[in-house]
Amino acid sequence: MNLDALPKGNSAVIDRIEYRAAIDPIAARLDELGFVPGEAVQIIAVGPMGGDPIAVRLGASRFALRRGEAARILLRSPI
Repeated sequence: MNLDALPKGNSAVIDRIEYRAAIDPIAARLDELGFVPGEAVQIIAVGPMGGDPIAVRLGASRFALRRGEAARILLRSPI
């Protein structure tokens, strides 16, 4: 499952970030922000029109991700 498919209020553990090229600045930035394997994430809100952006809790931080960015974050299983 990808993060963009996780229902609002649910949590899961990150399995990996999808790199679409050898040099992928979006995937690298997600990694820099702490979206790394083993970290728990939770969807806390979604945008009203098409669900974009997605508000995500990662540890004590909150991030707003575009649906396309969230789709690059693959999850192990819901918590």
